[in-house]
Amino acid sequence: MNLNRVIFLFLLPAMAGCGHRSGDTAAPEKGGMRIVSVSKQLTEIIFAVGGDTALVGRDISSTWPPEAKKITAVGYHRALGSEGIISLHPTVLWNDGNWGPQPTIEQLKKVGIPMRQFDGGNTIDSTERLIRQVAAEFHNERAGDSLCKQLDADMQQADSLRRTYAGGPPLRVLVIHFGQAANQYFVLSHRGIQQQMLDWAGAINAADTAQKWKNLSPEVIAQTQPDVILATDYGYDLQGSVEKFKQLPGIALSPAARNNHIYRIEEHDLVYLGPRTGKNVYNLIRLIHQTGAQR
Repeated sequence: MNLNRVIFLFLLPAMAGCGHRSGDTAAPEKGGMRIVSVSKQLTEIIFAVGGDTALVGRDISSTWPPEAKKITAVGYHRALGSEGIISLHPTVLWNDGNWGPQPTIEQLKKVGIPMRQFDGGNTIDSTERLIRQVAAEFHNERAGDSLCKQLDADMQQADSLRRTYAGGPPLRVLVIHFGQAANQYFVLSHRGIQQQMLDWAGAINAADTAQKWKNLSPEVIAQTQPDVILATDYGYDLQGSVEKFKQLPGIALSPAARNNHIYRIEEHDLVYLGPRTGKNVYNLIRLIHQTGAQR
């Protein structure tokens, strides 16, 4: 038997006594599970159904709810190292299939850490199935049902709000994910959840690219002529203020900059679906359309 696996199996009985937060030595309460979640979607759902006491680690993109930041971070979900994960003595690693690199996955397999892959919800129906599945893992089906009912109600409320803005020409919205890097702008395009969010909000994606993520030059940014720019938290905060963001090359020449239609938005509210999606769509509609008549 592999020596690393022997060591891991020897340590398993002691795992329940290890804490899941920095400085916390209390044992997890959910059936002895010690979960490392490397999916921000799964992490949010775990908290929503009351399973957070079983969390011992999370990837750095798992930032919602705010309490998630108290959980030990193990790195970016596509660039994980095995050492940090192994040191947390997890009984299982939860993922959505979008994690790595492969050498880390192979090392975790060698030491015997079980891995559980969930199908990520990319529609409301599949998201509700995922919510119920995670809730069942913690024997809290009632919470899953309640969250799904609330999500349906929130989506209906958001759609009603969208209809109040129907009739005029749709706003052209550009979503900039990481702000400026090497004089290039990382934008969200016509593929992925962010496109669905813009569709639900009754807006047009100004990015003219079929790729999910793409670096665009300042010249191309200027040519898109967006009515509204949504700057996700990381890139916006790098600039420090909307006035500094407006002065970036390319952005300064856009209608969004001229009309002060540049808004900060949390990245996690745009790129995956979860219990808060209906509320996020509602807030997105208000944000995009609040000054649309001034174009």
